[in-house]
Amino acid sequence: MVAILGLIVLIAGATKQFELPFKLGQPVQISLSPGALPGYALQTVLRLLIALCGSVLFTFIFATWAAKSRQAEKFIIPSIDILQSVPVLAFLSLTIVGFIKLFPNSLMGPESAVIFAIFTAQAWNMALSFYQSLKTVPRDYIEAADVFGLSAWQRFWRIEVPFATPALLWNMMLSMSQSWFALVASEAIQVSDQMIAIPGIGSYIGFALKQANGHAIFYAIITMLLVILLYDQLMFRPLVKWAEKFKIEQTSSEKSSSSWVMTAWARTALLQKFGAWFGAQVEKLINIKIFRGRPRAYDTLAGKYYRGIDWFWNAVLTIFVICAVLVLWRFVRQQVSVAEMLHVVVLGFYTWLRVLATVIISSLIWVPIAVWVGLRPKLAGYVQPVAQFLCAFPAYLLFPIVVALIVRFGLNVNIWTTPLMILGAQWYILFNVIAGTAAIPKDLKQATENLGVKGWLWWRKLILPAIFPYYITGAITAAGGAWNTSIVAEVITWGKTSLEAQGLGAYITHFTGDFAHTVLGVGAMCLFVFILNHVMWRPLYRLAVTRFQME
Repeated sequence: MVAILGLIVLIAGATKQFELPFKLGQPVQISLSPGALPGYALQTVLRLLIALCGSVLFTFIFATWAAKSRQAEKFIIPSIDILQSVPVLAFLSLTIVGFIKLFPNSLMGPESAVIFAIFTAQAWNMALSFYQSLKTVPRDYIEAADVFGLSAWQRFWRIEVPFATPALLWNMMLSMSQSWFALVASEAIQVSDQMIAIPGIGSYIGFALKQANGHAIFYAIITMLLVILLYDQLMFRPLVKWAEKFKIEQTSSEKSSSSWVMTAWARTALLQKFGAWFGAQVEKLINIKIFRGRPRAYDTLAGKYYRGIDWFWNAVLTIFVICAVLVLWRFVRQQVSVAEMLHVVVLGFYTWLRVLATVIISSLIWVPIAVWVGLRPKLAGYVQPVAQFLCAFPAYLLFPIVVALIVRFGLNVNIWTTPLMILGAQWYILFNVIAGTAAIPKDLKQATENLGVKGWLWWRKLILPAIFPYYITGAITAAGGAWNTSIVAEVITWGKTSLEAQGLGAYITHFTGDFAHTVLGVGAMCLFVFILNHVMWRPLYRLAVTRFQME
């Protein structure tokens, strides 16, 4: 009780920051003293948690809508594919003014913009993971739901959410870690030639990099490590332990993960009573009569009706896209020449080559490692916090090393900035493949052992088909993360030394604050992502859903 009350007091103290008066142009001081880091860490973590709650809500609403409705799927999934590739700076440039006007003379405006930017770094991969899980629910589970007469509402909470929970948890951990990557860009915002710095670890790192203060960067790394260990132990480790009961197992297996928080909860009578009361309320919500209507049967007449809706919806989307393209063309064409537009397309091709290299290299490195970890639950418990820290480690902190190596050995900037993109995107593949490997039913693994299946045959018949839907989700989000990271990786600065690679990321960074050029750069990036997703990733995703769905 003391710990819980202390946590509530700390959170209440941190939220007072949101209510402080603020006027545009008023400087917000950021101290590089180590003593300021605990307060900055608390404020940053609070923003991360608020954004995570919003991301979970977004996932449950829009990913479910896309999985259940063909019309919504045609709009929501391509939108998520594009939005996950839009750099954080672009979101900030387009939304910060609106948030400041929404909350005038209050720090709530910049705070809301920061939380929204963090949300954009979290929500997309969680939504895609949940969508993939809903599309690959085993058919025998669906048949069991029909036999028991479950409504769509009951089926969602009793079958689909439990089935999707393990993979969703891994992607929640990934989202929290990837949020750190966006913090430096989001906690220091440029508006009307004014720098708005929101107190937090991200702004602390940004100021330390500008001043080339190595000691401050070291203090920030230590603080990040401690914060990640704390929320891993207090939140994610208990959730992973709790989610073990949702694994698909048709044979008994020993649960090897542990959580001292879960143990403390089980030994505390008051918390047990609260948990029992909360569970009873959830049961009432799941079984509420208003949501217990049976779904309508799909007959020939209904099939013609739905096909008519599909044709109408496709026509509406086509008209909407054409109108949007025309509006953007007129806006950009008034301020940008056709020659520059063609130049931006060439820059997009350069960045696409780096994105492709990022996905291929990350897959070759991390798929075997992720399978090896996923098959060993006890090892995964040790790897989890380490992977979260490495995933959260901002590429900004490697700028001094990268700049020194490139300058010292005269390396090609266009090639050797790619590792920074790999650092930001590779974790999507690692976390999703671990989740997919851990979800393989134990009876399938035992069957292959009994039949003596080994080597490449074991990979081809068991592992690759089982992890393929998860890998495709990870590869799509990794590609989106690589496009997003390009805005940081293609322009690296340490002190007075600045190196720039050719690409869309560098173009957008260079023209930050110039609305027309920013729209052109982001629009070109979205066009590349849209074409590549429909030519390559979407067909692979359909293959994962139709051919490799678990029976």
